[in-house]
Amino acid sequence: MGNRPVKKGWITAKTADINDLYERSVQCPESEVDLIFQAWGELRDRKPESIREDFCGTSAVAREWVLRNDTNKILGIDLNEEVLAWAQNKIDSELTEEQRSRITLVKQDVMAVDSPSVDCILAMNFSYYGFKKRDILKKYFTSVHGDLVEDGMFLLDAYGGSDSFLEMAEERDMDGFTYVWDQNHVNPITGDIVNYIHFEFPNGSKITKAFTYEWRFWTLPEIQDVLLESGFSKVVVYWEGTNGEGEGDGVWKIDRRGEACAGWVAYIAAMK
Repeated sequence: MGNRPVKKGWITAKTADINDLYERSVQCPESEVDLIFQAWGELRDRKPESIREDFCGTSAVAREWVLRNDTNKILGIDLNEEVLAWAQNKIDSELTEEQRSRITLVKQDVMAVDSPSVDCILAMNFSYYGFKKRDILKKYFTSVHGDLVEDGMFLLDAYGGSDSFLEMAEERDMDGFTYVWDQNHVNPITGDIVNYIHFEFPNGSKITKAFTYEWRFWTLPEIQDVLLESGFSKVVVYWEGTNGEGEGDGVWKIDRRGEACAGWVAYIAAMK
C-alpha cells in the first residue's frame, strides 16, 4: 500500500531531518543542565563553569549550557563529522557571537582528548555502552578521571528495568511523527544488545534504522564498581521520583534503593 497524500504541515520521511527528530524525541537539555547544577550544589557546593560533553552529538546540551550564564563554556567531543557539522550549523543559527565563542566542537576520540582540565565531564544518552569490554570501559573512566580538576565530577546516565532485557519495540507519539525504540537483539549471555530508532510519519512513510546502537548492557552495580576502580572517590545514583500515576515526576534525588520497575533511567555522579 502506498503512502497517503501529504497534508499541509506534515513531516514525511523525505522531508524529515533525523538529527532534529532525535533532539525532539530523545533529548531534554534543560533537564540535563538542571541536574548538573543540582549535583554540584549538593555534592560540591559550588557552580561548575567548564564542562566537556563526550559523544556530544547534536550539541543540544552545549547550546543550553552557554545560555544559562555568561561564563559557562563547553567542549563537545564526537567522532561523527556529519553530526558535528549539523551541530555547528545549529549553533551558528541559534546563538549570538559571544555565546558561540564559548562552545568548541572537536572531532576526537574520547579516550585521548587533548584539552585543559575541566570542572565536569558528561557522558549521556548511554553512549559509553559502546565500550563492550570491562577493561576498555575502565580505560575510558580512568581517562575521564585524569581530565577533571581536583574537585571535578563525572556525570553519566544509565538505563535498565525488566523490559530492558526483552526484544521489543516501544512507540511514542511526538508532534508530527512517531518515535520507535526497537530493542532488536538481546544476548543474555554476553550482554550484547542491538537497538534501533525508527521514525514513522502521518502519511505512512518511515525512516527505518535512523540510528543504530550496538552496545553492551551495563548494570548500575557494574558501572559503579568500574568508576571506583578507575580512581573516583565516591559514586552516587540519582533516581527519579514518581507521581500518583506511577510515572516519572522529573524530581531527582540521591537514592540507594531505587525501584524494581519495568523501565528506568538514572543518573550517576562520580566525584574525583
